Amino acid sequence: MRLELGKIFIEDVQFGQVTEVKDAVLYINKEEMLKEIGGDEHIKSIDLDIVRPGESVRIIPVKDVIEPRVKVEGKGGIFPGVISKVETVGEGRTHALKNVGVVTTGKIVGFQEGIIDMTGPGAEYTPFSKLNNVVVIAEPVDGLKQHDHEKAVRMIGFKAAMYLGEVARNLTPDVIETYETKPLFEAANEYPELPKVGYVYMLQTQGLLHDTYVYGVDAKQIVPTLLYPTELMDGAIVSGNCVSACDKNPSYVHMNNSIVEDLYAQHGKEINFMGVIITNENVYLADKERSSNWTAKLCKQLGLDAVIVSQEGFGNPDTDLIMNCKKIEGQGVKTVIVTDEYAGRDGASQSLADADPKADAVVTGGNANGVILLPKMDRVIGHIEVADVIAGGFAGSLREDGSIEAEVQVITGATNETGFGFLTAKGY
Repeated sequence: MRLELGKIFIEDVQFGQVTEVKDAVLYINKEEMLKEIGGDEHIKSIDLDIVRPGESVRIIPVKDVIEPRVKVEGKGGIFPGVISKVETVGEGRTHALKNVGVVTTGKIVGFQEGIIDMTGPGAEYTPFSKLNNVVVIAEPVDGLKQHDHEKAVRMIGFKAAMYLGEVARNLTPDVIETYETKPLFEAANEYPELPKVGYVYMLQTQGLLHDTYVYGVDAKQIVPTLLYPTELMDGAIVSGNCVSACDKNPSYVHMNNSIVEDLYAQHGKEINFMGVIITNENVYLADKERSSNWTAKLCKQLGLDAVIVSQEGFGNPDTDLIMNCKKIEGQGVKTVIVTDEYAGRDGASQSLADADPKADAVVTGGNANGVILLPKMDRVIGHIEVADVIAGGFAGSLREDGSIEAEVQVITGATNETGFGFLTAKGY
């Protein structure tokens, strides 16, 4: 698979008469976009807003963040099996509007949703404060069931990203980056002197609004399998999660996976990057055993020397993480695990719910239990009252002056476990 990713850098987003890009500014015809993404019987109202880095704005609760992209050449389209037809993607050319995010909000779907502050201390914890965000405010009809609510908002977000991405189709990219992964035998022989490295990508699949989709399939239903890394860049994996905001992978992260990009950067230099193994994080022990067994088997079958294993979520998935690590190491394949920590507000508690001596190479995205004071913003998009009930908040989190005291867990992307963030810890 060889994919050219054309990046068009956007400096500002504004409403205008025509949806287009001129002089690095994305203009949006609001009425046209609302018509394009509307029509779901489960949603009683949709509105759009625009927020920029540095503005005194708080978005709460955040459901998903998505990057606008369009498939220009090659098979299929963006979000295959979800919006586009079920066609294998990951080759040809794709254009992306960089520095732009589609953020979905509205009445809370699940209690594990988050906050994006565009300025202040909260903005320093989330990578999404650095984007020009098109905020889609989708309010459900009364009495709507949570699963229907989640699906409706999820699909509206993807439609919005595709609508905006379409403007990039005929633009000349500012930068074109090429990513290529060859068939296995060819790839293994290309750099025989370099260690063969893979990436085990754990997907949140605990159910009860803790879902991830692969080519439109609920990943609870899959067994571990091999993907070309470029498939991720075309939206083959998308988020349906209402899990803790700090360490969920929004769809934006799946499309811009930091580990994938870093492995590609070292490909042919320090390592031979062989591909991505996706696996799930189901709740039943039999499912955990099956998936970790298959994951370890694939690592051995591919002849890998080492893998990076990234987790999504915490608590119950810590078991999947350690089972993957232990079994892969048992196959003679070295592992580095990427996780975050829930070590208590004082940092003194056990960081993970499970552990093993073989998990001796760890990268952390930080402690989600740390407490932060988020000052009042001039403007709030969404529903500020949910600050007391979202994961990381507590009774009294929302203060009378509009400020919020909560754990960093409430901030979208704060401790992301693909490294798509700013927190870490170092050992000396």
